[in-house]
Amino acid sequence: MFATSPEGTPPTLKRALKARHLNMIAIGGSIGTGLFVASGSTVASAGPGGALAAYALIGIMVFFLMTSLGELAAYMPDSGSFCTYGSRFIDQGFGFAMGWNYWYNWAVTIAAELVAAQLVMSFWFPDVPGLYWSGLFLALMFLLNFFSVKGFGESEFWFALIKVVAVVIFIGIGLASIFGIMSGVDSPGFSNFTDGDAPFVGGLQAMIGVAMIAGFSFQGTELIGVAAGESENPRKTIPVAIRQVFWRILMFYILSIFIIGMLIPYTDPNLLKTGDDNISTSPFTLLFERAGLAAAAGVMNAVILSAILSAGNSGMYASTRMLYTMATQGKAPRLFARLSRSGVPRYALYATTLVGMLCFFTTFVGDKTVYTWLLNTSGMCGFIVWLGVAASHYRFRKGFLAQGGNLTDLPYRAKWFPFGPLFAFSLCLAITLGQNYQAFIGDQVDWAGLVATYVSLPLFLAIWLGYRLKHGSCFVRYEEMDVSPTRGETP
Repeated sequence: MFATSPEGTPPTLKRALKARHLNMIAIGGSIGTGLFVASGSTVASAGPGGALAAYALIGIMVFFLMTSLGELAAYMPDSGSFCTYGSRFIDQGFGFAMGWNYWYNWAVTIAAELVAAQLVMSFWFPDVPGLYWSGLFLALMFLLNFFSVKGFGESEFWFALIKVVAVVIFIGIGLASIFGIMSGVDSPGFSNFTDGDAPFVGGLQAMIGVAMIAGFSFQGTELIGVAAGESENPRKTIPVAIRQVFWRILMFYILSIFIIGMLIPYTDPNLLKTGDDNISTSPFTLLFERAGLAAAAGVMNAVILSAILSAGNSGMYASTRMLYTMATQGKAPRLFARLSRSGVPRYALYATTLVGMLCFFTTFVGDKTVYTWLLNTSGMCGFIVWLGVAASHYRFRKGFLAQGGNLTDLPYRAKWFPFGPLFAFSLCLAITLGQNYQAFIGDQVDWAGLVATYVSLPLFLAIWLGYRLKHGSCFVRYEEMDVSPTRGETP
């Protein structure tokens, strides 16, 4: 199964992902329960104007992160993406820590999404043990990634398409309601933006809290960096995907938040309940019901299930490819570098699947307890990756120019350099350090909450510094960086 091909050449990763796959992979990675369920609570806590401002600010940050990643991924597409960039442009130890951080993040996310799937399926089948659903969906994700990269690409395309269609329908019905052309639905005009303390509620503190939620909601857009290593023509498809995907995602979020704020008062008690993962109080469900869709809760439950499966499927792919690349670079056991004839790193897939089986602990301690624990252990990892992307791009461009590189040789050039990566790094760092600022508010510090929130940061630093101490790595000088394009690519 893992032998060389009939021609005698060793198998390699297959560049089989098309432009449509890359577009949907990036979209699917960022549209999830954060939009479908938690968006209502953001409007309730910060008001319609505060929520819009927070999402717009984080959207600008993600824009610069995506352009930074686009410049790197188009010039040197690699399935190890962040691990490779961190090693080449910052420090070998930094890349080592980035790789393990990203693998762990997505591998644990698989388990978290499988637990979430149990909660969703209980809507239809309350008497069926959730363990059965986790086993079924884990097997499905495994099989979609087992045979070829096309299996992942096609499944993710359709999972993401379901979410996109749901959001487009929501926006269409919402705009029709706002302009008074939806029969049976009275338009409130701009009254919800002017009543009471609207459009801004709770002041700066509430906006900071919403910005944190928005940051988590946008996580997953960086998946395109990993997928670049198996795209058909990364020098052409990556720039196109970067330009198109970001604006589509931002449009989905900004328009959705705007519609929720326009049509549902921020004082609506249903919005205050959306943090309880109750699908019947999702703003999407509320609007569909007002438009006359009697089965709105069931439809949205199906959409959210597709979002969960999409996130888990993406996590299986991303973590498997990251573990494979680290193994090829000597930063993980060489066993994980072995490929099947179809170009799938199946041993890396087996290891990732084993971590995904953490979801089965729900049998012993309860599904919601396990879900919270898994989210807390991986919550910070995505922000660490974003920080690494911004830092890697800044140092790459500096090194590229220091070695006499010509910007015209870059297939995609990020605009607003160096402001872009510096702004993204600074804002992302502020969000990272402020994740649980509430723990410091009050008479006593919530030490348990601080540990649960920030445990990933000292762990990342320990892995980085441990590697440096063992291997004697140091920051790469601009003049000594390897800024050549990925092997097999030509400028």
